[in-house]
Amino acid sequence: MPFVKIGDVAALPPGQVMEAEVAGNAYAICNVNGELFALDGTCPHTGGPLGQGTLEDGRLICPWHAWEYDCRTGANDYDESLKLASFPVKIESGDILIDIP
Repeated sequence: MPFVKIGDVAALPPGQVMEAEVAGNAYAICNVNGELFALDGTCPHTGGPLGQGTLEDGRLICPWHAWEYDCRTGANDYDESLKLASFPVKIESGDILIDIP
């Protein structure tokens, strides 16, 4: 599938997360020390909006109940078998692009 533009890289400084919606699906885009990662934006616990969460030491923290996920792998910090879907990310001409199904 082609990459889809979801935002401007200047709007996502290191240590921040942003929420993006494409075709009715939510995504969380994490900037970990200048490296971008895209994850499913809905927490499997109770549906919290992960793109509205926070980042701490490379972990995405759900704003509703503080469930944590590794931004690099999508794995839950407590149960590594519970993983968020992850998506390829690239930057072109200052735009953040993600490859989604």
